[in-house]
Amino acid sequence: MIRVLLADDHALFRQGLKSLLEAEGDFRVVGEAKDGWEAMRHALEAKPDVILMDIQMPGLDGVQATQAILKEWPGAKVIILTMYRQDAYVFEAVKAGARGYLLKDTDASELIGAIRRVHAGEVLLDAELAGRIIQDFRAKKEASTPLHAELSEREIQILKLVAQGYTNLEIAAELQLSEKTVRNRLSEIFQKLHLNNRTQAALYAIREGLAQPEPEE
Repeated sequence: MIRVLLADDHALFRQGLKSLLEAEGDFRVVGEAKDGWEAMRHALEAKPDVILMDIQMPGLDGVQATQAILKEWPGAKVIILTMYRQDAYVFEAVKAGARGYLLKDTDASELIGAIRRVHAGEVLLDAELAGRIIQDFRAKKEASTPLHAELSEREIQILKLVAQGYTNLEIAAELQLSEKTVRNRLSEIFQKLHLNNRTQAALYAIREGLAQPEPEE
């Protein structure tokens, strides 16, 4: 039995979906919601197998409701219902974690098949939407600034030496600084990189390509 939650602000549409699904025999509608707030409450209480979520509802819309549900319940399987394939809200909902979308004029057999596929773990993405999402994630990754961009040139030098296994005294000698200055600079480096100790700092430097791991003897 596939347990389904219906979220749509049109009662007649919900009733039609419920009749259609329950006529199949292996579907059971475990809740109905007329807005995003009700959808979120029913989803977290009933934990349905699949949520059919209208994208445009009063109060909390389908995107916001999807985001809220997935924040509390990452395993939720949400299918967005929309009138338009190119709706920008669809893009945002799928990025937020929805398993895909269906057009409201989809025929009955396609709707039923789609719900079964999502219940089985599949996603409903056409090539165009999938490509847009991949491009968006790549652009954000390329635009993101690494934490060590906040470090000064001297702090980068110290970080590299830490990754190479130098002690504070050895770093001080290498860079012609006092040992106290090295300790103070290291504290600032830890704070800027949100790290707690030298080991984490060394691993960060190696992971980010700032230094090579200390060679084994």
